[in-house]
Amino acid sequence: MRIRPLCSRAGLCVVAVLPLLAVTVAAAPAPADTPSPRGRSAVPGTAPEWTRTAVDRGPERADAPVSVRVYLSGRDQQGLDAYARQVSDPASAQYGHFLTAEQLAERFGTSEEQTGRVRSWLDSSGMRVTASNSHYLTAQGDVADAQRAFGTELRSYRKGDRTYRAPAGDVTVPADVAEDVLSVTGLSTAPSKVRPARPKPQDTLPGPGGAFVNSGPFSDYFGSDPATGTPAAYGAVRPYVIQGLNGGQLRSAYGATGTGLTGRGVTVAVVDAYDSPTIGDDVTRYAAAHGDAPYGKDQLLRYDPAVWTHTASPDVDPDGCDASGWYAEQTLDIEAVHAVAPEADISYVGASSCYDQDLVDALDRVVDRHLGDIVSNSWGEPENASDPAFDRVYQHLFKRGAVTGIGFYFSSGDSGDELENTGTKQTDMPASLPWATAVGGTSLALDSSDAYRFETGWGTLKSVLSADGTAWVDLPGSFNGGAGGGTSARFPQPAYQRGIVPPSLSGANGGSNRVVPDIAAVADPNTGFLVGQTQTFPDGSVRYSEYRIGGTSLACPVIAALQALAQQAKGSPIGFANPAVYQRYNTDAYHDVTDHPFGPGTELAQVRVDFTNTVDATDGTVTSLRTMGHDTSLVAEGGYDAVTGVGTPTAEYLASWDCPPDGWRGGRADD
Repeated sequence: MRIRPLCSRAGLCVVAVLPLLAVTVAAAPAPADTPSPRGRSAVPGTAPEWTRTAVDRGPERADAPVSVRVYLSGRDQQGLDAYARQVSDPASAQYGHFLTAEQLAERFGTSEEQTGRVRSWLDSSGMRVTASNSHYLTAQGDVADAQRAFGTELRSYRKGDRTYRAPAGDVTVPADVAEDVLSVTGLSTAPSKVRPARPKPQDTLPGPGGAFVNSGPFSDYFGSDPATGTPAAYGAVRPYVIQGLNGGQLRSAYGATGTGLTGRGVTVAVVDAYDSPTIGDDVTRYAAAHGDAPYGKDQLLRYDPAVWTHTASPDVDPDGCDASGWYAEQTLDIEAVHAVAPEADISYVGASSCYDQDLVDALDRVVDRHLGDIVSNSWGEPENASDPAFDRVYQHLFKRGAVTGIGFYFSSGDSGDELENTGTKQTDMPASLPWATAVGGTSLALDSSDAYRFETGWGTLKSVLSADGTAWVDLPGSFNGGAGGGTSARFPQPAYQRGIVPPSLSGANGGSNRVVPDIAAVADPNTGFLVGQTQTFPDGSVRYSEYRIGGTSLACPVIAALQALAQQAKGSPIGFANPAVYQRYNTDAYHDVTDHPFGPGTELAQVRVDFTNTVDATDGTVTSLRTMGHDTSLVAEGGYDAVTGVGTPTAEYLASWDCPPDGWRGGRADD
């Protein structure tokens, strides 16, 4: 699966959307739910669902090359699951009794015997093992070898205007290695899945990407400067957007000011693809310019792979990841974490590409070496576009992290219910996974003294100023971005959501399923965060500049940084946070965010001016109205909702980790 970063430069979509391409004629039949062949066991989730609506072109050529990863389950999966639940449950006597990375490997890691059994099976099937580590074996062969090894036919399918290979049903493995095999990836070659091709490694990354600069005018704080001369909307002339929040304002908004909490003693890991060649200078300059604490020696450490792959833009290479497009994400994540938790250590862990297998490798490095207690991940894509073969890989990885006191936080997405983006209402992955903390988004308003005024759920409608300047065209306008959320179609409801998430949400797909997000913070690019980054301008110059940015890519590192403050207050690792997050539901620990904080008849909106060419007024400007609190079919309302989860943190949230109130309900983790 090729993953997209989720940052949004003040509402501009900076990364190409990966749509679902479906062909409805001559569709292939769904894989049959037939028993596994005698002596073999099915590996769940290894039959991609996109083949159901693709055109079946027949069997794949027997001599076509195949490259796969066989992920290993390690020892005692049931024991790992049970231990992860216990140490994550505030009501358990084992709560917080975490293992070290060494103890994890000794107790639940892959044994030499397991690796040997899987290797022998692959060898006997004609697949050649080319690489291995404690998490997986890489093997190569041809289609005939793969079909013999994995007990499923590989067929050719037409999807959109391209043809791909995929298994016709779930992979099966011999019964004597069934307990050793976690998942198998690489049998599908669809671009939304991990691909078996071996791209040419790159020793260097491209330079900074194209520049983006905000145009004024700006309000000094929310609502301070009316856009005089523009037409009224909803009965009044609306204010200009702000230039961008800083760290002090974010700390004030979420109750950290005056607490003395700085994140000291906590390490936040940031995982993205690639590594900006200017990141060190950029974050240092930004901190100095905005009054953030200077970085201490080794406070920011970067862990990169040996090579980079898929660095080109998709315009040049359809399978490219646009490496320079990830630099903004990395910059935002690091600058936001440091701004909110100025004394937290930061481990930046770069993936060699935006594909699942490489991002999993980066996350594995975090767990194996305990490179962070809190892991911020601002990337993902729609659930239906993700490869279900990776579900068990991610879940296993997150449980391994949980038993060592590591929590994983993921942006919930920037396209609301995804209907407009993909044609189907769905959540985003990996945020939908029950062992991840999904972070939703809000629009945030502060007053002139930087005190919290209100939030709405982040969901923006955009209406452009008419050519004669007398009206807003098609008010309220079209959807322009909003926090991802909704009901997963793949994962059952975890125990920590029971009794809190309304049945109207958990039962939206039938049954009772996982709903996202879990918690939220500011994400609206129009009320967003000012970042500093080296960019390439149209005249060819490469220089540092600052601009406002948002998306749940902002909300995720803000929550990660607040969790660093909470962990400092607690005095020990939080680990997988969801049971404790829901334990605090319906208390003063959260702002209960709604779309219309001043009543259902009161609309909130802002005016924004953008450079037509994204950098200066040479080619003119475009003025638009941004109406707040309209997130596709998702609604932020009282109680838990699918835009903001349980709400946004308050000062009481941070204080609760130092001294939890008596009588709070205990939760427990669940699949």
